Amino acid sequence: MVDPSQTQTVSASKDRFPSAFTILFALIVIVAALTWVIPAGQYDRAEDTVLGRNMPLPGTYKLVESAPQGWLDALRAPIAGFYDPATYTANAIDVSLFVLVIGGFLGVVNATGAINSGIAAAMRRMEGREKWMIPILMALFAAGGTTYGMAEETLAFYTILIPVMIAAGYDAVTGVAVIMLGAGIGVLGSTINPFATTIASNAAGIAFTDGLMLRLVMLVLGWAICVAFVMHYAAKVKADPNRSIVADRADANLRHFLGGQSKAPDPLTGNQMIILLLFAATFALMIWGVALQGWWMAEMSMLFLGAAIVIGVVGWIGEKPFVTAFVDGARDLLGVALIIGLARGIVVVMDAGRITDTILFNAEQAIAGTSEVMFINAMYWTEVAMSFLVPSTSGLAVLSMPILAPVSDFAGVDRAMAVTAYQSASGIVNLITPTSGVVVGGLAIGRVPYDRWLWFLAPLLLVLTLLIMTLLSIGVMI
Repeated sequence: MVDPSQTQTVSASKDRFPSAFTILFALIVIVAALTWVIPAGQYDRAEDTVLGRNMPLPGTYKLVESAPQGWLDALRAPIAGFYDPATYTANAIDVSLFVLVIGGFLGVVNATGAINSGIAAAMRRMEGREKWMIPILMALFAAGGTTYGMAEETLAFYTILIPVMIAAGYDAVTGVAVIMLGAGIGVLGSTINPFATTIASNAAGIAFTDGLMLRLVMLVLGWAICVAFVMHYAAKVKADPNRSIVADRADANLRHFLGGQSKAPDPLTGNQMIILLLFAATFALMIWGVALQGWWMAEMSMLFLGAAIVIGVVGWIGEKPFVTAFVDGARDLLGVALIIGLARGIVVVMDAGRITDTILFNAEQAIAGTSEVMFINAMYWTEVAMSFLVPSTSGLAVLSMPILAPVSDFAGVDRAMAVTAYQSASGIVNLITPTSGVVVGGLAIGRVPYDRWLWFLAPLLLVLTLLIMTLLSIGVMI
């Protein structure tokens, strides 16, 4: 149970910041206004046989007739972001439908209770060996983050895990860190996360398996660093409770979390074990299909729809509960699906106003003579700054990748590196951004003040930043 006064304070501060929808639509209006100011220009283009698309040729930029965009064009842009009625071409509708289908799939899996019971079973097996709960649980949450972008789903675990950590001699911060950093490092090192890697790769015009090994290295090393950080803190608190950053709340937290904790999930059943295996197999099959069979959004949507049906049958949840769970799961991700088209509308306005190539030209001039290492790190910090304005991983992907991926071509940097720079920047910012409901919600449930969370994470953020910049630099050199 969350302290109402604390929740109201956090919600009030969060409500003062515009939503991602407002920010993106404001950017559409701003970009439309810029088409009246920025000179129109165009590159010559040639077919890239590897990427299967026309690519701008460096050194061929020239000025063309301007095409300023008005307020009607700005209103039309979000619609054209999904499907352009003028040319009858799909823009983001295939990605948005995939998001809705995978939302339905996750809704069905959650309805079976398999994920909750699986994590609870792991917690029970570690009773008496509490310190080893930290790496094991962080590995489970990281697996959820790297495979399907586990974020909002983590909120259900705070009331379960925090009492266990307090009872084991740790504090509420340890419980919050295990969940938030575990899932967060998974998202930062996304390997097949549909809402980060897949969408960004699609927007960049590459397969999401490109660059997979570097992201896997980032995931493993990042997880190890986060585990060491949390275990070191937990050991200090257990040895001396006064070293907890919420030591002044220890008695109140003891009463709050151990006085009336929520009912733990039911024991893991045989059916749920099969469901967890099917869940993992679905993502493995997706990788196989994309890497070796040429699958893309339609085939992946088909896969997750079929997997949802199979899991619904194995879980024996019933026809109506199945449909309800699928629709509710899709509805939970409706905002993500809509934001993809809205963000794509920015590119629509830029292309229609003929300023996209002008922006690319200026970026090309800015990076002329810079090394690949300097370029990829500059791209990382650009994405970090943008992540604070657009905390949605999918929204940031479709906003930034259509622009920054072509710029990386001019720098001689693989587009997969641009995707890795984007997702690592988005992942690290979403560990601390106050515009994220996952961050402020988790801290509110854990009764951890936001300023103390920042102080707690500062050393870790520095180490993770150095890790990311080092791996990105190595990645462009090999």
